[in-house]
Amino acid sequence: MTFRASILGAAAGGGLPQWNCGCENCNLARSGAIPEQTQSSVAVSANGDDWALLNASPDIRQQMARTSVLHPTDLRVSPLKSVVLTNGDIDHVAGLLTLREQQPFTLFATRDIHQAIQDNPIFGALKPEIVDRQIIALENPFELVPGLWATLFPVPGKVPLYLEQDVVQTDLVGEQTVGVYLKTAEKNAFYIPGCSGLTPDLRDRLDGADMVMFDGTLWRDDEMVAAGLSQKTGNRMGHMSMSGDDGSIAAFADIEIGKKVYVHMNNTNPVLRPSSGERAIAEDAGWTIAQDGMEFHL
Repeated sequence: MTFRASILGAAAGGGLPQWNCGCENCNLARSGAIPEQTQSSVAVSANGDDWALLNASPDIRQQMARTSVLHPTDLRVSPLKSVVLTNGDIDHVAGLLTLREQQPFTLFATRDIHQAIQDNPIFGALKPEIVDRQIIALENPFELVPGLWATLFPVPGKVPLYLEQDVVQTDLVGEQTVGVYLKTAEKNAFYIPGCSGLTPDLRDRLDGADMVMFDGTLWRDDEMVAAGLSQKTGNRMGHMSMSGDDGSIAAFADIEIGKKVYVHMNNTNPVLRPSSGERAIAEDAGWTIAQDGMEFHL
């Protein structure tokens, strides 16, 4: 079987352009000078017929409408068989409400992530007799769709914004932020759209992978502060930036990986401009900048 991944949405929360942002990237996207990007989600399959979503973007209806492999094959028959969540962030779970249309699928997540959903009564629209909510223990392999196995593992991160309290720890390691290890009989890949740091254990885990889709939220840690858009750094938001001595480009430089793909780019990230110097630096370091509609076959 061939591992297939379709980038449904390459942007972080808010997408590109973000509705209330007049930054350079957003204005360029509105004018058509650079491609628009929807919010973060990836569809994966091993056989091309049965598909799973890695996170359910608020833009999922639009994303599925333009992705032919996800179109219904008959009356109320969908290739979508399951959804797995990497955290409880709004931009990763809000799309579940679009998937409430009496369509059976399995929702996989850790106990902590399921709890965040269960605590919000609006998600009761996903009726339990239709949507099977499966609690997945860390490091416990499970069949995501036929021929494609997944394992959830902890990565450093934080709780969702709506669960933050006065003190926020951004390097929590547990069930609240996870990566996904994906494996067919012959190939393997990782999906890690949110990560605040590359620990030695995580480096060892990724070494030798056929493909890694990794957190590309910001180019530099103070990017949003310098742009006058926020007082939060990337680290405060629980994300590892691309550039700098402690950035992901440097951290991945000596890890053997077949294909490195940045996903989950914030609307301010200069790599979203195809002609930018930052984009060239990332690509020269062996990274592919994900875009909506991009497909990978391993």
